[in-house]
Parts: sequence; C-alpha cells; structure tokens
Amino acid sequence: MIRFPNAKINLGLQIVEKREDGFHNIETVFYPVNWCDALELLKNRENTVGDLCTLSTNGLLIAGDPKNNLLLKAYQLLNTRKKLPALDLWLYKNIPMGAGLGGGSADAAFLLKMLNEYFALGLSREELKEEAAKLGSDCAFFIANEPVYASGKGDQFEPIAFSLKGYKIMIVYPAIHSDTKLAYSRVEPKPGKVKLKDFIQQAPVSEWKEHLKNDFEPSVFYQYPEIAKLKEQLYESGAIYASMSGSGSALFGIFVDRLPEIEFKPEYKVFVGEL
Repeated sequence: MIRFPNAKINLGLQIVEKREDGFHNIETVFYPVNWCDALELLKNRENTVGDLCTLSTNGLLIAGDPKNNLLLKAYQLLNTRKKLPALDLWLYKNIPMGAGLGGGSADAAFLLKMLNEYFALGLSREELKEEAAKLGSDCAFFIANEPVYASGKGDQFEPIAFSLKGYKIMIVYPAIHSDTKLAYSRVEPKPGKVKLKDFIQQAPVSEWKEHLKNDFEPSVFYQYPEIAKLKEQLYESGAIYASMSGSGSALFGIFVDRLPEIEFKPEYKVFVGEL
C-alpha cells in the first residue's frame, strides 16, 4: 500500500496566551497543500520477532534517532490497541523538516489511516483523530485533511467555510531549520487583532496582506533576515498574500493568475501548484 502524505500551510497564526502546562494557546487556519512525501507499507515476510516495525528512508535526510520517528510511534499506538503483524515501512521524504509545513505529522497520521484500511481495523475517523492527537498537536488535522480553524494548542478543530480553489501557490524553503520551541520562547502572547475564523471566511484574499499576520514572523525574521527578504520577494513577484507557515521557516505566496519565474539559491526547495 502506498500513500502520499501532504503538507499544510497556516493562514494566520495568533499566539493568544501561555498555558499553565507550558504550552501556548493559538488561533490559526490549517489548509492542506499538495507538497507530498511518499509512504509505503509492506508486511514483513519474515515476521521478525522483537522488531515489529522497520523504517527505511530516502530523499531528505531525517535528523535525530530513527527510533523516535513519529511513524514508529504511530505504529506502536495501534499495535498496542490491535496487535498488528510485523511491518516494513518505506518513506521517501520530500517535505522539508523545520519548515512549519507539518510533514512529520502528516506521515504519522497517514500511517494510522493506512493501518486502519490495510488491516480492516474498523476505527472511525474520530477514533483515528484521538490516536493522532497523542502524537502531536497538528497530527489529527491530517486525518480528515480538510481546511479547519484550529485553536487550543492547535489541536481543537472547527469546520471553516471557505476555499482557495483556483488560486496558485508557491512555497519556498530556504534551507533553514526553524526550531519551534525557540520560536515560541521569543514571542509575547497577546489576544489576536482580528477574529481569525470570521475574517478568513468573510474577507477577500486581496485584503489579507494588511490584516492576516503570523505572530512568529517578527522574531524569526530578526534571527534570519534572509527569510524576511524572501517574503518581500514573493510580494514583489505578484503574490496577493505571502506569509511564513507555522513557526517557519518556509514561506508561501498566493497568486491569482500565473506563478512567477524566480531564481532562488540552489539549496532552496520550491513547490509550485494549485490550491
């Protein structure tokens, strides 16, 4: 079984308060985009005992201990619940990490859905969301994989009635890994200036530039001026709205007609497509 976990972007991101548990309450809108990894699930023919799930990766290098990969944690979640057979997983990593695009969360959420389908586990969408939420705040978003207004830690979702269908998008990852914990430490929480859900549903995209903000941008741009220049470059190239996604470092531009031809540094990764 092969699936293609996709990235997401954040439309606005307001950090409204720090919680007693050390996390932050936020307001944002998650929107799926078609920048994808590739994930394959195979039964382990040797039925290896003591190593129930193996993970092989290609594409972008994944930092850290492979044993801590969210894919293996996702497998263990359902294995504890349903006693799964041994598996081999193959991941082609294409979505950059430390970019604010949710690629790791998408991989884990898609695996939960794949396991449920492949082994006919009978878990409902809500049950899958509950399991995904144990892996990360935005993981559950990728179960339904539809635009939502997110609040709380980014794990409380409400439907949102709008679509960007027909618009074009360019996402640029400038080969800078943005540390989420560090980014939060440099932001002062405050109530949002706009009612985010209402604004996105009612205001035309042409008005977003002046009112729709990502609270991480000032501190991340201060640390990495190169990212700030990229945002300016997207606007100069005709974007009607440009923003950093999540805690960065990827930036995206939304375009009405055609996408511009921009020369970026060789180490940058760029995605272009339709929304």
